Amino acid sequence: MRRSLVIVGAGPRGTGLIERIAANAPELYDGRGLDLHLVDPHPPGAGRIWRAAQSPLLWMNSHAEDVTMFTDETVDMAGPVRPGPTLHEWAGIDGRTFADRQLQGAYLRWVHEQAVAALPDGVVVHHHPRRAVRVSGPREGRQQVWLEGLARPLPADLVVLALGHLDAELDDEQRALAAYAREHGLVHLPPDFTADSDLSALAPGAPVLVRGFGLAFVDLMALLTEGRGGRYDGDTYVPSGREPVLYVGSRRGVPYHSKIGYDWSGERPPLPRFLGPAEIDGLLARPEGFDFGRDVWPLVVKELGFAHYHRLFTVHPERTAMSWTDFEEKYAAGSETDLQVLVASAVPDPRDRLDLAALDRPLEGVRYATHEEFQDGLRQYVQADLDRRHDPGHSPDLAVFLGLLSVYGQLVRLGDIGGWWHGFFSYLASGPPGPRLRQLLALSRAGVLRFMGADMEVRAEDGVFRASSPTVPDFSVRARALVEARLPEPTIRRALDPLLRELHAEGAAETPDGLLRVDRADGRVLDRSGRPHPRRFALGPHTDGRTPGAFTRPRTGGPAFRQNDATARAALLFLSELAGRAAA
Repeated sequence: MRRSLVIVGAGPRGTGLIERIAANAPELYDGRGLDLHLVDPHPPGAGRIWRAAQSPLLWMNSHAEDVTMFTDETVDMAGPVRPGPTLHEWAGIDGRTFADRQLQGAYLRWVHEQAVAALPDGVVVHHHPRRAVRVSGPREGRQQVWLEGLARPLPADLVVLALGHLDAELDDEQRALAAYAREHGLVHLPPDFTADSDLSALAPGAPVLVRGFGLAFVDLMALLTEGRGGRYDGDTYVPSGREPVLYVGSRRGVPYHSKIGYDWSGERPPLPRFLGPAEIDGLLARPEGFDFGRDVWPLVVKELGFAHYHRLFTVHPERTAMSWTDFEEKYAAGSETDLQVLVASAVPDPRDRLDLAALDRPLEGVRYATHEEFQDGLRQYVQADLDRRHDPGHSPDLAVFLGLLSVYGQLVRLGDIGGWWHGFFSYLASGPPGPRLRQLLALSRAGVLRFMGADMEVRAEDGVFRASSPTVPDFSVRARALVEARLPEPTIRRALDPLLRELHAEGAAETPDGLLRVDRADGRVLDRSGRPHPRRFALGPHTDGRTPGAFTRPRTGGPAFRQNDATARAALLFLSELAGRAAA
């Protein structure tokens, strides 16, 4: 009997898994026949998010030189390194380009083709352009993967769920807003992947409330401006007259920080330093468990501070009042209070100090007398951020970015640590390209985009939506349209994906935040008693092993690559043992 492996989801994560299967198979699988089934209604490689059928106005938010699907020696894994080109090397474009998503999709399709071609003889790949709706079968026996529209399932010795971003049913607040919109003839667009949203109901010239200031907002901004015929003439936006007026706010009230616009030079901070494998082992070994705010966050702060000050003292010593050797010794030994005193005495300019709280909530306690004053104030804030993120004189910011990547790679081992950390990471490390923020400023000056402020509140009253923010206490906006500019939360309880909902109903474990619990060693799905399922694995943002992305910057350890390798090796070992028993 030929062995069968079913991968549900053929996007970047599924492709990365195939690449690792191909890399590890010569060592772990003896070449007996294997059917590898890919189940995804979208094209393999690109998947839904990176498919060709989307607007070329939608960009990646990373430089092309910072995007790779291939492992290197910095990835902590048991399998072999199989190097390959970054996006910019493959496409033959400037490494500093922010490529559009169509080009990234083409790169991913090529990586998929290369991974399939590298599979051993006897491994046959089948793509099923359908949705998987259910997985059934006994724990110790073959599984059945049921596909939409087919009466017979795919047989599977193993199943890997690599589902990527998921649609979700509305939460209580969103259901109430949607019902109010239907009752009063309003427009309410709930959280969604922006490229899939129907924006046609957003009328030209009409006010539209937008809640969310991250990457989903940036996509929305592009589609409702250039996507409707507007254009940029240098730093000036020339409207087409078909744009709505966007009133945007969020919890922070400011856009994500710009991508850094210069290259690293010189010595890298020696990371990890205060949050490495030993510290994670200690947290996991605590019988009483750990609290993120009490036990983890102080280590994160110290690690990021170390990265920041290492760069400042070693590259810009003229802006410090102490030798690095003395500072490092006191920094390593100091408590939180000690470090505040140390930094105040050793770093004279407050702009050279790392203040994570101020970075996270720059509008905390800030008040403006008028809406127009706030527009000027936030434009100045965004311009200052752009200037700083493109000035190598502030290269400690790039060191903090490297620290964030290091920290994320460690925290993945802790499982679900709550959504706050992922949002904080994205806000600091995964913001929009600098050109997007320059466009945002041009749109603000043209009056197409209006800033609302922090802790934006939306109320449904008097037949409309009304928005306000404590940043400008005496200002509010009435509108007949509301857009929730963010992705749905990846919880299995509210996922619209029937396969995940069925797994949950059958007893798959979830975290307090609603993520699918998996074994940290290899990605096997856990039941509510903590037992790993021998034949079911899961990878991706719907699990408590979620990583910053399915692809990553070269030479930064790539947590997703490490997970892909562990899952591929576990799957191959299991399938090889099955084949051996069958032969015997």
